[in-house]
Amino acid sequence: MPEILLTELIEGPAVDWLSDRFQVVCLPDIWRDPVGLRTSMQDARAVIVRNQTQLTSELIESAKRLEVIGRAGAGLDNIDTVAAEQLGIAVCNTPAENSLAVAELVMGFMLTMARELPAAISTTRAGGWDRMRFNGVELHGKTLGLVGFGRIGQLVARRAAAFGMKIVAHDEYLPKDAGVLQELDVSLVGFHELLEVANVVSCHVPLTVETQGMFNAVAFAKMQQGSWFINAARGEVVCEKALVASLVSEQIGAAALDVREVEPPVDVHNTGLASMENVYLTPHIGAFTIESQTRVLKKVCSDVADVLDRK
Repeated sequence: MPEILLTELIEGPAVDWLSDRFQVVCLPDIWRDPVGLRTSMQDARAVIVRNQTQLTSELIESAKRLEVIGRAGAGLDNIDTVAAEQLGIAVCNTPAENSLAVAELVMGFMLTMARELPAAISTTRAGGWDRMRFNGVELHGKTLGLVGFGRIGQLVARRAAAFGMKIVAHDEYLPKDAGVLQELDVSLVGFHELLEVANVVSCHVPLTVETQGMFNAVAFAKMQQGSWFINAARGEVVCEKALVASLVSEQIGAAALDVREVEPPVDVHNTGLASMENVYLTPHIGAFTIESQTRVLKKVCSDVADVLDRK
């Protein structure tokens, strides 16, 4: 049985380094099988997961030899951290290592919506040359509203400022006199005020009881007519049916989602999002760049090894 169990597709030089020191077993699809996952964890001293594996209190309690859980990524909403803490099991994640990749994806989404790039590319490849159809808009002068102004939100702000965007932010936990606000010339406002003044709203909050479903029909109704919505945080913070209704009514002009309420979607067409030309969907790839994954795996493998070495 493995000393270290990898429950999703996790591979690279850092994993090879870990395998030279410990018995590492990768079962990339075991997260889909709760019974098999429980059995596989029985003798493991460490488990390394991404976001698909749901480590409930029952699973954690059943793994009697477990000493550390490594999360190859930032969010911990798929891990019962309370249960782990009560059992003295260390939990380590990598909140800093993939932030830049997510921030760059958000900028890519904004540029894609501004210039309708997928449609322009596909019609041109098909032999079209419809220049007037693709009369886009500029990001310069638009107001970007960042809901959540932590590490990723601040990285987005720095890049959006270079495009000449005005930036407002909402963050329940950031002091109004935080130096970063003055440094980046960002106004800290209430949630509803942000929705009302922003041309683009980008979500960067963790999934908590307070944030689940925060982007609902009421929130979308408060946004500017024709504004854009981006979510590269967690799918469950958005009510997708409400988003679809707002897109159909043209209250929301375009949306870009890297995350979904259910991942992967059981039926890609069940909400109508996939069939809309003004909706841009990606399969939770925000953190997936070569550079970010190298940093993430190096950090999580190092942290897991440090915990096991101390035992």
